[in-house]
Amino acid sequence: MREWGYEPGLVKDIIVKLLGLKDPDIDTNRKLYEGIGVDSTEMVEIRIALEKEFGIKLDDKEISKFQSIKDIARIIESKK
Repeated sequence: MREWGYEPGLVKDIIVKLLGLKDPDIDTNRKLYEGIGVDSTEMVEIRIALEKEFGIKLDDKEISKFQSIKDIARIIESKK
């Protein structure tokens, strides 16, 4: 488990690696579904990776708020 704070860059690194994205300079405000092209299966994989990395549990209501990488980082920070 990693020590962390509000770190959208770290969340972005996890997502880029998990999805095998070629653009590591993805804007953390970019929309996950429309901008990056994340599908529902990949969102489940992202959820599992984040829960494991940060030692947290994310419920379905929180997952539905995942619009951008910054949104994810804010939700993770709120669990601190």
